[in-house]
Amino acid sequence: MQMVTRYRARQRVERSKIARLRMLPSVDAISLLAIYAKQDRSYRPLKDATSCRWHLCTAIGEFEILTTAGKWYDTRARVGGGGAVDLTMHLLGLSFLQAVEYLQRRTSADG
Repeated sequence: MQMVTRYRARQRVERSKIARLRMLPSVDAISLLAIYAKQDRSYRPLKDATSCRWHLCTAIGEFEILTTAGKWYDTRARVGGGGAVDLTMHLLGLSFLQAVEYLQRRTSADG
């Protein structure tokens, strides 16, 4: 029964909205998710010149995140992902559906 409930819950979010949220750059997502965020200007990337390091605080803790294009990596937890939905799940400890709904609310409120 729980599997059916989860499936129905996912159907509430249109695929196009999920795709749009997944395309949201990690840097933009950080500004929506963090209580405090500061780019580390002393960071010098080794592989990709567009890579940035961020020190940030959310409701569940402090993080050091590397961002490159649409990808991100938490240097302390040694986990990473791609896109704003994954980053929201990680930084706020939310499920997929909760992260999508959270980002929808935040992007609607900001834009």
